[in-house]
Amino acid sequence: MKVLKRMGQCFSVAGHTLLALLAMPAIAVQMNIQAEFRPDPAKPHLNKFENKTPSFGYCLGFPAQCAALNIFSLRAGISSNSIGPISAFHTDPRQGAMFKVPTQWQDLTVIHRQTQEVETVRVRIMGVGSTYSVPNLVNLVGGDVTPGQAHQRLWTGSSWVYPPSSCLGTGISAYGSISYTFFWRTPVDSLCAKQARFDIPTMRYNYLEFAYELITPNPLGMSSGEYFGSHQYTVGPGQDFDLGNLMMPSSPTLTLNFTLSVQHELKVEVPPGANRIELVPQGGWQAWVNQGRKPARLFRDQTFNISSSSRFKMQMSCERVIGDTCALKNTTDDHEVPLDVSVSLPNGLTREDGSAVSRQPLLLSGVGTELFKPDFYVNRRPGTLHFEVKKDYAEAMVERGGTTYSGQVTVVWDSEL
Repeated sequence: MKVLKRMGQCFSVAGHTLLALLAMPAIAVQMNIQAEFRPDPAKPHLNKFENKTPSFGYCLGFPAQCAALNIFSLRAGISSNSIGPISAFHTDPRQGAMFKVPTQWQDLTVIHRQTQEVETVRVRIMGVGSTYSVPNLVNLVGGDVTPGQAHQRLWTGSSWVYPPSSCLGTGISAYGSISYTFFWRTPVDSLCAKQARFDIPTMRYNYLEFAYELITPNPLGMSSGEYFGSHQYTVGPGQDFDLGNLMMPSSPTLTLNFTLSVQHELKVEVPPGANRIELVPQGGWQAWVNQGRKPARLFRDQTFNISSSSRFKMQMSCERVIGDTCALKNTTDDHEVPLDVSVSLPNGLTREDGSAVSRQPLLLSGVGTELFKPDFYVNRRPGTLHFEVKKDYAEAMVERGGTTYSGQVTVVWDSEL
């Protein structure tokens, strides 16, 4: 047995520079998110992708909190500047400082580079933050105050570290003379808005930080290799990332590029010498030698250890063929008999319908062994190859006396479906 695994002109320099700046297109911002699946023998039932994208900002500083919430944070180079003043005690949230982000699950397609297989990734935004800047802040609130007091007086209600009731604070903040760094969690359909207590002539967000949550597909049903996909968010008034009517972003879009890397394992180990199979009757040859009792069958069960996190198929090829199976040939008179080969797989490796694999015939046509799949990562669990010559053929072999039948069988475990 063999085993295989396989513009017009301007009148001044200043005017020319201004027109050139106005003509410059907004730069689209793209960010990469990478996740990987690699089976872990220490955690065979943990069959999920691991996000390998380094977090920035909130989740970098508070990894335990983010792990508990299953979120990750990134910082996009998208700044926003006000195009008009924010009025004191404005009643329309859109005329002040507000954030509404895409908190609902959204589906995106990832495609395998070689096979073009398609899977679905789900993503939603569960937090938002930035550093705002308000020039001349202390004078703006009018009084002999510290920067911390000025930031707190600038807004109605509680300090900026505490968002409105529909959003959740993280306790994260830092401030300078005109700037304030914050991060808020955004439950589904939340709107985070702050009302100004004073007129704010101009305001800026230095960047756009966000937390995201992912639902990745089941890697056990995916092929090895890399899957790619992108999801584009719009940024601006009334868009996916909506910062109100007054704050204009430096980029109208934010594109997340996803790469899912699947590194499956399919490994089969056979004991030393197991490539030579000797078929014998039940209990050995002694009953036939001593009592002339014909063997009911000739057989041998050969165990092997298999590790698998991927779908696979099994195939068989033969040195000699009878019908849909292999043949053994008498080395003396060329008499041939069919050899039945079947396989039993360990718990955790099933048929497509989830049923166990027990003595499944291996046929040259491949029928019945086109697809086996793991319910979890199977690590060095025993399976069995069953070799058998049935009774009628076994009797015919014995009648020829002390002759030898031989043949070569190649069994293939193949993850390339």
